Amino acid sequence: MSLVDVTGLRVEFGALRAVDGLSFRLEEGAALALVGESGSGKSTVASALLGLHRGTGARVEGSVEVAGTDVQRASDEELRRLRGGRAAMVFQDPLSSLDPYYAIGDQIAEVYRVHARASRRAARARAVEVLDRVGIPDAARRSRSRPHEFSGGMRQRALIAMALACEPRLLIADEPTTALDVTVQAQVLDLLHTLREETGMGLLLVTHDVGVAAESVDEVLVMRHGRAVEHGPVADVLGAPAEPYTRELLAAVPRLDAPRKASTDPAEVVMEATGLRREFGRGKRAVTAVDDVSLTLRRGETLGIVGESGSGKTTLGRMLVGLLEPTAGSLGFDGRPHTGVNPAVQMVFQDPVSSLNPRRSVGESIADPLRARGERQEGRIRERVEELLERVGLEAGHYDRYPHEFSGGQRQRVGIARALAADPRVIVCDEPVSALDVTTQAHVVALLGELQRELGLALVFVAHDLAVVRQVSDRVAVMRRGRIVEEGPVEEVYESPRDPYTRQLLAAVPALDPEAAARRRARRRELAAA
Repeated sequence: MSLVDVTGLRVEFGALRAVDGLSFRLEEGAALALVGESGSGKSTVASALLGLHRGTGARVEGSVEVAGTDVQRASDEELRRLRGGRAAMVFQDPLSSLDPYYAIGDQIAEVYRVHARASRRAARARAVEVLDRVGIPDAARRSRSRPHEFSGGMRQRALIAMALACEPRLLIADEPTTALDVTVQAQVLDLLHTLREETGMGLLLVTHDVGVAAESVDEVLVMRHGRAVEHGPVADVLGAPAEPYTRELLAAVPRLDAPRKASTDPAEVVMEATGLRREFGRGKRAVTAVDDVSLTLRRGETLGIVGESGSGKTTLGRMLVGLLEPTAGSLGFDGRPHTGVNPAVQMVFQDPVSSLNPRRSVGESIADPLRARGERQEGRIRERVEELLERVGLEAGHYDRYPHEFSGGQRQRVGIARALAADPRVIVCDEPVSALDVTTQAHVVALLGELQRELGLALVFVAHDLAVVRQVSDRVAVMRRGRIVEEGPVEEVYESPRDPYTRQLLAAVPALDPEAAARRRARRRELAAA
């Protein structure tokens, strides 16, 4: 009997059919990736495996069997025994999945007590054991920490530890590496692979990142509009895809060996930073986020800034825009010193949801820079906003819609339109595509390139995804612990990196070839053991 057996699964939310007649199997110890764009139904399928749609108003049809449990016919008590016991799930956002008020170890111990009926002492020991197993250093001490005291990668490890507490036969990982930087992503994927080898558990990986699938699984099932488009061994599907949609997905994946934009001819310097430093806190508790950073930006060029979380990328970007005042150092614009907010320098933020007011229409949000510049005629304001909406690939009639009525990629287009409203000469993009699926990501990157060529914009592209940065940038600066450790033309830095940290970042970028991914995973193990 298969570990997972799904036949004719249909899931409907009112008039919306999210999953339409899906069938697949997962054997004991095997790994399967559900791959597709946002809205393809991947996460809906994952939730159906644990009966999480029960009581939500969703209509679920078909047969779903997981670890010997008929999910559709199981009682509530049988589902409770399945969830966390024989099958466990790791969600995309570990911060929202963990209770902020309780220590990490206590939360893991509680899961173990519920399923194993263990004593508090035994549960506590189990929590420390699994935290140590997933690579949390000094596990006994860190088990007393709360979620906000862990980094994003450590929180994801803690969720995996919680899932492992009861030794499940199946682990469902729903976008477990989204928004993690490449080295942490590689660590999490290596951890999942090692745990499969050691425990023999099955893995169902939900991801929009084809590279992540290549690193992690035996088989791939490509989904679109709730249906299976293509299904087979990972090497076959990614190496020789049979379906046009699969080929389209693969073509959209940023790659280190893909053709890149032509380099910009030298032009005048529009922005110059000299010795920028930014500290947070005072005295002995002061933390230096950016330390003696100097750079130049020329008209029409893109400067990529890469590094892991905590490297100082975002802090530097906010100083360039004027949202943060440097502790030391200076900024110049058009050859003259400049302090404070500069309307000619705008920012596109990582999370378009939190950067847009949910109570205001997107048109009103885009109009803010126009009003700030003194425009008072509402007819002209609306006309200009409608022009901008159309310019970024939306419709003029979207002026009166609200942020929740748009997809993630559309909201990012709204953010770009708002930045353009100020007629900037420089746009700082802070992780503008990190949470988008690969095809939407490709569309947003293409839009930025098109706008740059037409308007002569200079771009600062802040990202942890080295493949995307290579695709869009003329020059790249690599940051670590607040400093730039390497800078130069993209070809030079990527093909002949001088700094060991740059080489480490490049080695962590997912490979689309499963055999290459296996070799790189083995190499990372060797480096970790050395």
